[in-house]
Amino acid sequence: MNKINELFAHRGDRKLLSLYFCAGCPTLEGTGDVIKTMQRRGIDFVEVGIPFSDPLADGPVIQSAATQALKNGMNLKTLFAQLKAIKDEVTIPLILMGYLNPILHYGIEAFCRSCAEAGVSGMIIPDLPFDDYLSQVKPFADRYDLRVVMLITPETSEERIRFIDDNTDGFIYMVSSAAITGAQQHFDDAKQAYFRRIDAMNLRTPRVIGFGISNKQTLESAHANASGAIIGSKFVTLLNECHDADEALDRLFQALERE
Repeated sequence: MNKINELFAHRGDRKLLSLYFCAGCPTLEGTGDVIKTMQRRGIDFVEVGIPFSDPLADGPVIQSAATQALKNGMNLKTLFAQLKAIKDEVTIPLILMGYLNPILHYGIEAFCRSCAEAGVSGMIIPDLPFDDYLSQVKPFADRYDLRVVMLITPETSEERIRFIDDNTDGFIYMVSSAAITGAQQHFDDAKQAYFRRIDAMNLRTPRVIGFGISNKQTLESAHANASGAIIGSKFVTLLNECHDADEALDRLFQALERE
């Protein structure tokens, strides 16, 4: 069974926590150590960012991390080599998150094959049109037992959400707002209403909420309305400040008031 499906199938009532970081930042060679530290500290699954020069959906924190990673020399070939080197030590799901352009240059089938060889369980491609997913990406993803996670926002129609629910597997990434990534202090009434509206749809596929989660209030709100939460900008900021994943996690858990 794919690790993503296994995780959600056996989580029980436990709410999941995922972290995002950009491969190759703060250091080129640190990617494997960051992942292994997250696993040791109880993170349920990891989103590994593929750095790109024009990350349209990302705020300044993740844009800056991507710029630094590219300066450090990170690319897909290097990333796959690093992930393959730790494959036997990592049991939690790894999901690559990146934009379509570098994947097309690498080759869609080659990308999916390399994911499978490196122990990657799935991918998130924010700018992948759904029709292209169905016709060009899904056949290769299915061949290599990979999950392609699609994003929904408050502006996504119910028809499109149900179409995504019917044609994807793993989980649905609920973006908390249509804005770019970045930490928020609270989720306002409009976001809460959006969470409740999607919850009432009784979708088949589990949902995870991301964008803006940085403290106890936003984490609890996400966990109350989905199977899990994804934290990106907050952790990226801490990791860049500390240059040490353990210390960054200590500070993150303190911010979340999580033991």
